Parts: sequence; structure tokens; C-alpha cells
Amino acid sequence: MEQSSASGRPAGASRGRPIALEQQEAARFSDLQNEALSRYLLIICACISVILIIWRVWDQSIMYVRTATSIHSNDQRYFATPNQKLSFFKRNILYAPIFRKRHSHELQLSRAVNVGTLPSRLELLFLASYFATNIVFCVINIPFASSFTDAALTLGRRTGSLSVVNMIPLFLMAGKNNPLIKLLGISYDTFNLYHRWLGRIVSLEAVVHTFAHLANLAHTGGWKAGIQPALSMRYMSYGLLGTCALAVICIQASSPIRHAFYEMFKLLHIALVIVVVISTWYHLQLKGLPQTKYLIPAVILWGIDRLCRMIRVAYGNIGKGGTKAIVEVLPGNACRVTVSMARPWTFRSGQHAYIYMPAISLWQSHPFSVAWSEEEEDSISGEKSAKSPQGSSEMRKTNFSFIIRARAGFTNTLYKKVSACPDGKLHVACMVEGPYGGQYSMHSYGTVILFAGGVGITHQLPYIRDLATGYANGTIATKKIILIWIVQSSEYLEWIRPWMAEVLAMEIDRDVLRIMLFASQKQSKEICNPFEAFQIFPGRPNIDAVLDAVMEEQIGAMGVSVCGPGSLSDDVRRAVRNSQYSGTVDLIEESFSW
Repeated sequence: MEQSSASGRPAGASRGRPIALEQQEAARFSDLQNEALSRYLLIICACISVILIIWRVWDQSIMYVRTATSIHSNDQRYFATPNQKLSFFKRNILYAPIFRKRHSHELQLSRAVNVGTLPSRLELLFLASYFATNIVFCVINIPFASSFTDAALTLGRRTGSLSVVNMIPLFLMAGKNNPLIKLLGISYDTFNLYHRWLGRIVSLEAVVHTFAHLANLAHTGGWKAGIQPALSMRYMSYGLLGTCALAVICIQASSPIRHAFYEMFKLLHIALVIVVVISTWYHLQLKGLPQTKYLIPAVILWGIDRLCRMIRVAYGNIGKGGTKAIVEVLPGNACRVTVSMARPWTFRSGQHAYIYMPAISLWQSHPFSVAWSEEEEDSISGEKSAKSPQGSSEMRKTNFSFIIRARAGFTNTLYKKVSACPDGKLHVACMVEGPYGGQYSMHSYGTVILFAGGVGITHQLPYIRDLATGYANGTIATKKIILIWIVQSSEYLEWIRPWMAEVLAMEIDRDVLRIMLFASQKQSKEICNPFEAFQIFPGRPNIDAVLDAVMEEQIGAMGVSVCGPGSLSDDVRRAVRNSQYSGTVDLIEESFSW
């Protein structure tokens, strides 16, 4: 019976044939396998997306039914009863950290060395599965038992193909305008995590691809003879340049370096990505390799995202005198930035935007949660309206407000500059990109608990206004709203004083809206409470005890949102996991990883 070779071709097929013809057939067979595996990898990504879309549609349908049936009902016991199987999934997989508790709390080896955060258990499962799939695809049907040349060439072609194919999801997940964010209901922060790990996979496959071909050339003549063609042949030189750029990206994108020099990291990262794209393009084109068809959509996705961002910035900030900002000094090394947009924008709770201030930092933009938004009549449009009737949208002017606390880099420079102003105010031209996010709605929950730590109040404040308005208008299921804000000092109330006064002026029962402020540091003077609705406590709250107390009077399903330091997010996550079998409790965490 005829034996088969390790490559899958009949052993007798090579008898009596020229070596060059054998090599051509082997290369053609390898290319067919690489093409098939590349398609399988994309099919796997597509199948995962379809499954998540189905889950998203199902979840949104439940939320719609829950809202529609609970608007006029104070008795929502049906929705408060947990589903045991779903509770098990949420407690042990969806909300679970890898180990006991730590997920959002950053790992710091010292004050200067930050190694980032750990993924959740579900994120780790996805990343490990995808990484394992790539390993299997890299080594399957590689003729390791055959000659060194056959094995090296086949492995080199395989890893090179997969490296280019993985650039499609890599570039897609990098975009702020990634359509999957809305389709799948997954945050940009999560996609950013996947982007970083996909980048490592692409880089590893590129390194293996390069070393496999160099090892084949050096197998008989030594490394000097192997490296010489890589430097003299154009297509190999471009490939080597692309691999080196990817290796540098992996180093400079490592968490300690990224956190220590973030502003420099962003500029260098973009420059290196451009080098990778150009060098890979010429590497493929000069050799006439078929993987060009996978590089093109990756570049198109990146180009579309950049174009959309440019259009957003230009449309929202150019015209009518441009976008301007007033920066005011606040207690606690913070400042309030009120931005008057050149054009009206529509804002949703939970959204954030990127602020460019060329006078502070020429090239940098930074994300901040929108703390407040309001619209007023544009005086310029108002004057023109008498002569030329215009739509109401043309006569509106949108103002966004942000609370920015001084840390390092841009935020520290901004705070120092406004502090140096005689009146504590700085007028500066700026541009705003966004808004982004806001894909989570709290309208279907009968009970909503909002946890905020420090400047994280900027994320929760729009939700309070939205839920209070919805309750007053009778358009949402929410019947109980609790805000728990943990700050160092009660003087931080000054950050949100005008906005909170507006919320509390609404016609809403005090049994519906409850606000608790915890001042963690010992106060040097008596605490002044400007709002009767506020309850101010010293120290830090016991998250488990707070959640248990609220669940005793829970109305309907409960939504728990948290925005603040990683340690607070981890405490809230643990408490939500422990409460899964006591009632229907969902967790929504807002964070910016960088």
C-alpha cells in the first residue's frame, strides 16, 4: 500500500521528477493550505461575531419587554427573580476575574512601573482560545519529519500568511469607530484589550515567519550567508523591516513603557504602524504573494476609521467661530472645562469625548467622560432667523462640561496653566472629537445603583439626570435610584454643585432618588452639606453591605454601574457576583485602559 509523506502528498509522487518541479508543487500545495486556514480563521471570527450579535439582540429584546411592562408598575417581582443558570454564568464567567478579585485594579511593581490590569475570566477564555487556534493553524500539516528546508519554508509561509490575515481584526479593533462596538455591545476598552493581544499574535507570527526563512538560508552556509540575501534582496529587506517594526511596537506597547511615556507612545505607535503597512505591502507586491488581498481590507479599515475621526473633528468644530473652552480651577487639583461647540451635538448618558487643546499639547488628545450637556440658542443663528428661517437644529448651541483632575502630562499642564491665571479661569481654543460610547441604557432596571469614585462622578451624573427625567415623565421602568460617591474630601461637592442643584430641583420623590457621599479622609473642618437630599458619611462604604441593604427593597431587575479607581470597580464586581443568586443583578463597568 502506497505511503503518504508528512506533507500529505503521496510518497511516490516525487519519483522521477525534477527537484525544481517538486519544490513548485510543494509551494503550490502549501499556498492552498495557507489560503484555506486563512479563510477558516476569518470564518471563526465571523461566527463569534454572529453568536454575540444574537446574544445582543436577545438581551436588548428582554430589556425592551422589561421596560414596556414595568413603566406603570411598582411591583416588578417577576424581573427581580434570578435565573439560576444565567446567574451561574454571570457569577463564574461573565463577571468573574481570573483569580479571586483583582481585575480593574492595576498591578504596580512600583510607583514608576505599571504592568496594567488583568483580563476577566471570559476575556481570558477568548484570548487563550484564539491564541491556541493560531498555534494549531501554524503547525498543522508542517512536514517536521521531512527535510529541514521543507519544514522551514512551509512554516515560514504559514506564519506569514496568518500574520497578515490577523491584521484584519487587529486594525478593526483599534478603531474608535469600530462598528462592532454597537453591534455586539462590547466597549471600546474591551476591544482595546483584544487589539493589544492580537498585535502580539501578529508580531510573534511575523517573527517566526522571518526566522524560519533566515534559518533555511543559514542552514547550509551559516547565519552570515542567511542574512546577506535579506539585506540585498528588496522584498526580503522590506519584510525584515516590517518584522523589526512589529518587534519595536511590542516593546514600546508593553504596559510599563506605555504607562510611563503614554503621549510619546501614541505618536511612535502610529509612525511604526505606517512603517509596518508600507513594508508589508512592498514585501508582498515585489514577490507577487497572494496575501495582499488580506492586507488591503486591513488598511482600508484603518483608513476609514482615521477618515471618520477627521470628519467628526472638522464637522463638529469648524465654523461659527470654532469650538472654545472655559477652564476653571476647582478644589482637589481639578478643573472644570466647559466647551461651547461650533455645531450642535446629540449627547447620551455614559458618553465620552476626546479633547484637543493645541495651546496645551499640540498633538495629543485625551478621553474624558462628559459630565454635563446643555443646549442654548445660538445668538448668531438667532439674529439670522428673522431674515432667513432655519431649522431648530441650526439655532441650537451645545455646551459640554468635563471635570479633569491633574495627574501627569496633559492634565497636569492644563491645571498648572489655569491655576496661574489671576481669576482662576482660562479661555482657550480647542477641538472635541466624539462623543463615543453610551451604548448602555439603564431604563429597563427597576432599581439602579450608581457607584462613583472621585472624578468618576462625571460618568454617573448624566445617568442621574436621565433617569430622574424619565421617572418624572413616566417613560422608564426605574423606580429607585441610588448614587454612592466616594471622594477624599466633601469639598469636592463643588465640582458638581450647579448640576446637582438642577437635578434636585426636579419633581422627584426623595424615596426614589437617594444620594450618599463618603469622604474617605478625615475632615479638617466641619462638613458643610449644601443639599438636603445628600447623606454625607465619613470613611469608605462597605460595598457588600450597601448592596445587600438595597436588595432587601429591590424593585425589579437591578442595574449596578461603577466608574472610578480599579480597586472600587473590583469591590463592586465582587459584591455583584456574590449577589447573583439573591436577585437579578447586572453589572456595567466604565473604564479607560491605556
